[in-house]
Amino acid sequence: MGSAKPTLGYPSRTDAVLALRRQGLDDVEIAQRIGIRRGTVGALACSAERRSDRQRRPAETNGRTVVFPIDVLDALAPHAAARDISPNELARRLVETAIDEDLVDAILDDREA
Repeated sequence: MGSAKPTLGYPSRTDAVLALRRQGLDDVEIAQRIGIRRGTVGALACSAERRSDRQRRPAETNGRTVVFPIDVLDALAPHAAARDISPNELARRLVETAIDEDLVDAILDDREA
């Protein structure tokens, strides 16, 4: 892994890519501003996302696979897109939140009164 290359006032090219994306620039515009290929923009952003995911959920590799029906994932797609994550990631976060916040029974509301 190479050393960070300060770019456009940011500590690294990756930081510059992420900041410019947050400002709404597309990969072509970012590539032109930084002076790199468009594919490199995507690779830097993807690498940063993977690194960030590992830091947030280091134990995820000890999980199990859960299969959601396609229609459920399709229904989650617009909500996931609004958060710039995949429908699978949104489903995982929803389940985690329901458990963490003790909302399972409230969501299902299937207990006898």
